[in-house]
Amino acid sequence: MSITAEVIKKDQQYSVPVAGRPDFVLARGEGVTVYDADDKAYTDWVAGIAVNALGYGDKEVMEAVGKQMNTGLIHVSGLYHTQAMVELAELLCTISFADKVYFCNSGAEANEGALKFARKLAYVNEKPNKTKMVSFTEAFHGRTMGALAITPKDKYQTPFKPMVPGAVVGEFNNIESAKQVIDADTVAVIVEPIQGEGGINVATAEFLQALRQLCDEHEAVLIFDEIQCGLGRTGELWAHSFAGVSPDIMTLAKPLAGGLPIGAILTTDEVAGAMSPGDHGSTFSGGAVVMCAAEVVVKRVLSPGFLAHVKDVGDYLLERLSEINSPHIKDVRGRGLIAGIELDVAPAGIVQAGYEQGLLLVSSGTNVIRFVPPLIVEKSHVDELIDKLTLILEGIDAGD
Repeated sequence: MSITAEVIKKDQQYSVPVAGRPDFVLARGEGVTVYDADDKAYTDWVAGIAVNALGYGDKEVMEAVGKQMNTGLIHVSGLYHTQAMVELAELLCTISFADKVYFCNSGAEANEGALKFARKLAYVNEKPNKTKMVSFTEAFHGRTMGALAITPKDKYQTPFKPMVPGAVVGEFNNIESAKQVIDADTVAVIVEPIQGEGGINVATAEFLQALRQLCDEHEAVLIFDEIQCGLGRTGELWAHSFAGVSPDIMTLAKPLAGGLPIGAILTTDEVAGAMSPGDHGSTFSGGAVVMCAAEVVVKRVLSPGFLAHVKDVGDYLLERLSEINSPHIKDVRGRGLIAGIELDVAPAGIVQAGYEQGLLLVSSGTNVIRFVPPLIVEKSHVDELIDKLTLILEGIDAGD
């Protein structure tokens, strides 16, 4: 039995069936390319779902992780100080609106914590009726129970109802709808400046500005979920920068540690001041190995020319996607290296055809192919993508 067949058989036997995986086994990676157990190469336009910002096998990340592991301090918990955790917190505060940072292990954890922070602030301000949590259509904020409550998708929520109470949904990019759902009882408003899972939907500057004004008016906490769209992916450091407003909390995760599990809650002093020892915590938060990897990633994103490269290649990607002459493409949208094509056919067949062509692709929303590659991708990779994607779309009409 081949390695591929053996791994797939064991996966079917022993793994909880929550993922529909393709019939190959990834074995190694280098740059923006991964290789399966049969040594077939795939150019990666998924990046572990917008995680592997520096691609695969980055020497500096690997050296930083190895150096920390060699100290023997792989884990000590958040009960103790480590230099790595404090230095990363300082760096993130220096380059953002934030005064304080809390580290956790995933995007869902970050959003759960952000909601708790907002409710604790209302509690210490003696406003117990401020419990409404506002999110928006097509949002995705995670699969744990609190984050799921503010992820208004029936297919995600229905099997796990009842949801955590207090969640209210407004229409994305609709200021009038926001005005209707945000009121004196609202404790937090959470929004993705660019919706990743929802279909690469870009918030307008006017919408984000209106949310800031409404939150100020009703003393609600404004949370920007930049878990997928933040930390350089748009060609700017933060995806909300174009709007000229700042949140009270920003959540980060996916790319922050270059592939190791991490989440972060960046917050103002006002919000952080409501929290006391014992109010929140996580056994694995702020682990030194992960912190060292994250410091490398952040400093690389900040290095001269990095964001300009992301913007340049991202603009080229959107331009080349727009050039594909296919009746099946209904829209091309995005910013930087978070882009999508809206289709009139189901994405699943195109993703499968991508595997055959040596591409890793992923869908978004109901009918969108999403492109969130490593931020080190080059224009030559874009050209390869366009050539192969054009063939795949032509094959739909040919019945292939």
